[in-house]
Amino acid sequence: MRRRSNRGRHAQSRDPRGHWLLLILVLPVMFGALLFEGWTTHEVDAAKIRSDCTTPVPREVARGGPVLRLDGGRAQSARMPARTVALTYDGGPDPVWTPRLLGLLRRHHAHATFFLRGAQAAQYPDLVRRIRAEGHEIGSNTYTGAVMGAASPLRAGMELSLTQKALAGTAGIHTNLLRLPQTTTADTMCGAEWKAAQHAAAEGYTLVAADQWFRKPSQGVVRQFGQNDIAYQETAKLLGNRQVKRFTTVTDGAGLPASDRSVSTVERWLGTGLIWAKALGLAFVGGMTWVLWIAGALGVLRLLMLVLFARAHVRRLTRFRPGAPRLREVVEPVTILVPAYNEEAGIESTVRSLLASTHPYLQVIVIDDGSTDSTADLATWIDDPRVEVIRQPNAGKAAALNTGLSYARYDIVVMVDADTVFEPDAIYRLIQPLAHPAVGAVSGNTKVGNRRRLLGRWQHLEYVFGFNLDRRMFEVLECMPTVPGAIGAFRRDALMGVGGVSEDTLAEDTDLTMALWQAGWRVVYEESAIAWTEVPTSLSQLWRQRYRWCYGTLQAMWKHRGATVEVGPAGRFGRRGLSYLTVFQVALPLLAPIVDVFALYGALFRGPALSAGVWLGFLAVQLACAGYALRLDGERLRALWAMPFQLFVYRQLMYLVVIQSVVAFLLGTRLRWQRMHRSGTAAQHIGQPAAYQSLTSR
Repeated sequence: MRRRSNRGRHAQSRDPRGHWLLLILVLPVMFGALLFEGWTTHEVDAAKIRSDCTTPVPREVARGGPVLRLDGGRAQSARMPARTVALTYDGGPDPVWTPRLLGLLRRHHAHATFFLRGAQAAQYPDLVRRIRAEGHEIGSNTYTGAVMGAASPLRAGMELSLTQKALAGTAGIHTNLLRLPQTTTADTMCGAEWKAAQHAAAEGYTLVAADQWFRKPSQGVVRQFGQNDIAYQETAKLLGNRQVKRFTTVTDGAGLPASDRSVSTVERWLGTGLIWAKALGLAFVGGMTWVLWIAGALGVLRLLMLVLFARAHVRRLTRFRPGAPRLREVVEPVTILVPAYNEEAGIESTVRSLLASTHPYLQVIVIDDGSTDSTADLATWIDDPRVEVIRQPNAGKAAALNTGLSYARYDIVVMVDADTVFEPDAIYRLIQPLAHPAVGAVSGNTKVGNRRRLLGRWQHLEYVFGFNLDRRMFEVLECMPTVPGAIGAFRRDALMGVGGVSEDTLAEDTDLTMALWQAGWRVVYEESAIAWTEVPTSLSQLWRQRYRWCYGTLQAMWKHRGATVEVGPAGRFGRRGLSYLTVFQVALPLLAPIVDVFALYGALFRGPALSAGVWLGFLAVQLACAGYALRLDGERLRALWAMPFQLFVYRQLMYLVVIQSVVAFLLGTRLRWQRMHRSGTAAQHIGQPAAYQSLTSR
């Protein structure tokens, strides 16, 4: 057996800090990109339908031409000369129809004005450059196509300025042409839209409307189209009109100065940054959509697997159970190892619950691992010849178990935690599967005793719904990764064959279980062997406990990774158990923060009803599965009321633990043993056996 002191290792341990800074930086940047993409794509806070006009435009504007400039409050308008048509297209560039329109115009040697939306321009910069390169004119149709009359001053300013940045980054230009979204002829720029037009004109924009459709092309018109199949067909029809002499741009037809100017290097770089932000947001949305579907599918798959295999576990042949055909009743004496470090709050209750067992042939060894309180004294005061107390300098739980193992007199060894209280028949039921010669270890059923507060209820649900359903599935699949330290039975020769309890990891129970699989032993779950444990009562204690569990599990997984290529029981465990842990206990929690951020994005930009529906649907599936798990464990269903609240705090805490553990493991960080403060409340939820009830009620 290996007996390496943990003191030297722990002296150099430290907690990683840099990954929290990385997480704090990455998540806001990612959410910022999603927020920007959502705003530009889904037009949050922008009216999609303009309100009715309450005041008309000035008479000179309504009766003037479609090209409008405001100079000192005076309106100056212009029209196209006779037999001249200015073709204008709104809302692009479109990846399908813009290239087709450009090809059509090139074949007819015609030019047009494209009023582009900044968001589309940033998404398809190559099309903007092509429009410019082929001699066409570019104007602004705002960034998202929002109704400017309904937009706030801040929003209206951003709609115009962001479009200019997009054009600067794509084509290196700044345009002074503007077509207000959802306006056609000049008289439609009425009411709030006229105020928006005045503000834009004050910033130097020339406003471009369109002529009435009844005006003939031979008289000279500005025609307005979208960028779709109808625009293509109408353009083709106009280009074939022999009454038109010239198809040109708005400024050329109206005899105005050039509508664009070159931008500075700074403006171009700002525009390039906008394009990158747009690309990043699109990449996040696309990638996160896939991640969300994959994570959701895996989550549902896991729930279905848990229920189906739990059902199979209930219905399968009881090959390892008392009374099974060809299996004898196990009545051999048992050595129970109780490692303890500063466990004065619960050690007496634990030992007395063991002594009250219906299996009387016991050797109870309490290994005091250098406690600084009265743990050893309390165990020594128990006047029973079956109890032995061994003291040793503090060396860690694995070393304490190995010390106890060297004093074990019997061939069946049960390892328990010093904060656990056992049902009277727990030991008897726990050892019965060892009647099968292939079984080397048995996991018991750990229940939460101190579950009266919300945090305890959350852990109670996790133990029943998560851990216990997992163990049922693992037994059916023959890949049980952990016999919990709170209650587990082993063959002594199996323990000696793997060198005892390894001190290589902080999850000594998981490490030992995996070693047994690799040695060719089977590990099963006995759900009727019940022990009550005390769980953390504060978030900080819970964090420390789960950090150690997760970090130690990662260590054990890496240590036993070779099992994936082995044959027999070891290979089945490696390919099934390690793969399951990797996917569902490492990969999915790592994706959880991204999924949460994207879920918030969906609630903000893709409709709260859809997001709420998906969330409620998944919650309903979880509640159904959890209800089934509670029923299998003989627990009351009323505990389910705490599950919806669990998803808002507890879940986030658990995936942050996984993130910290993975980063710490990858960085090679040595983690200190995280001891939980005990209060001796493991059995507060149950009626304790008479042998120790008076002690726990003091």
